[in-house]
Amino acid sequence: MIENCIEYRELLGKTRRLNVVIMQSDDSRLIESTLAGNREAFSELVLKHQDRLYGTLVHLLGSVHDARDVGQDAFLLAYQKLGSFRQEASFYAWLFRIAYHVAISSRRKKNTVRFSLDEYQERSGQEPEERRESDPSHQLQQQDAQQQVREALEELGPEYRDAIILKEIEGLRYEEIAELSGCPIGTVRSRIHRARQLLRDKLIRVIERERK
Repeated sequence: MIENCIEYRELLGKTRRLNVVIMQSDDSRLIESTLAGNREAFSELVLKHQDRLYGTLVHLLGSVHDARDVGQDAFLLAYQKLGSFRQEASFYAWLFRIAYHVAISSRRKKNTVRFSLDEYQERSGQEPEERRESDPSHQLQQQDAQQQVREALEELGPEYRDAIILKEIEGLRYEEIAELSGCPIGTVRSRIHRARQLLRDKLIRVIERERK
């Protein structure tokens, strides 16, 4: 039984790696086609990656409207700079780096203020890849849990929120987060550790309130 589980995990890992290779290969083909003058190829790149990018930007910016604006600006910049893309990394990693800097610039310009819960609920919405369950009660529970996490993230300071989102949602390595944010690795590790503590404490308080 244990051996079967190990074999399954190894097979799953190989399948995921193969999927990544296939996706990168497909991206390379679309990039080459775009550079050759086929704009439809870039539209395919947008369709492939916009949901994932948009979902992360909603978490980073706390606003569906701002996420859309930043996402559009990021894709436009990516199109304009596509000739400089070096395929050592994945297209999405390169695209996300562009989007992250656009998001930070946008947030600084707006001197972002914290939203109240009502304001946040009014401005936020369902994420593009949010799954719908056939059981309405399960769907409501899932949406409620996601909302609680979003609210807890929104209450974090930008430096903690960015760090935990880049690590837990985008799955970046500490070194990548440090490079992206311009911070030492030690600072990144400290922020992620602190963000996890704050999130845990906030969610525990929410659960305790609901039990009363």
